[in-house]
Amino acid sequence: MKTVRTVEELREARRSLAGEVGLVPTMGALHDGHLALLAAARAENDAVVMSLFVNPAQFDEASDLAAYPRDEERDLQVAAEAGVAVVFAPSAEELYPSGYQTWVEVEAAAQGLEGDLRPGHFRGVATVCLKLFTLVQPTRAYFGQKDAQQVAVVRALVRDLALPLEIRVVPTVRDVDGLALSSRNGRLGPAERGRALALPRALDVGAEAYRRGDDPVAAATAALDGLTPDYVSLLDLDGALVLAAAARIGTTRFLDNVILEGDLA
Repeated sequence: MKTVRTVEELREARRSLAGEVGLVPTMGALHDGHLALLAAARAENDAVVMSLFVNPAQFDEASDLAAYPRDEERDLQVAAEAGVAVVFAPSAEELYPSGYQTWVEVEAAAQGLEGDLRPGHFRGVATVCLKLFTLVQPTRAYFGQKDAQQVAVVRALVRDLALPLEIRVVPTVRDVDGLALSSRNGRLGPAERGRALALPRALDVGAEAYRRGDDPVAAATAALDGLTPDYVSLLDLDGALVLAAAARIGTTRFLDNVILEGDLA
């Protein structure tokens, strides 16, 4: 596995890769959810490029950026064991050098929910994804279902700019207790983790209500067991109906969703 840190090094490494290339964008702190993305990319492509970059442009709170877990040595070992060919681990200054002034705005898909609660978040996501897509020129790029609205934003970006790649969505990977895996889970104490479990359980209640013909939002909200959500809402994402929710437990914020109809893949 080759680790590169500059745009020019990435371009040189990319030229050495033959056949179809899969891209897995990550911010590090790799867990089994990331491994599922890497496994899907390895299965469907001749080589895999993984980015390892905590993107400051998509954080709306400086404290959240500062607290984001980082362990590059471990992440590189995990990536090598997963069969990654190239890891792109740039500095913030490499991707956003002095005088940087070009940003990508996706409109409808970025509105509401996370777009309202985290101003500028999807601008940062869309901008860094476009840079990665341009540099790596992948055949396919891989994202997790847990961040469903992000998937919608990236798909709109690819569609509207006629980018020659396919966006692949991998189902959410959960811990044995049902909590969706997240790099932020390690910040939870035992009591906070117990409270966080109310989120996936409530979504399951909402999905069951939908199957009965009842209101899934009302059912999920009522089942949150005292947890105050940022939102519980239905999303129509490229024909898939998704019940999505977000909540903050202590200083840590969590997203989760279940698909009620259709398929994000």
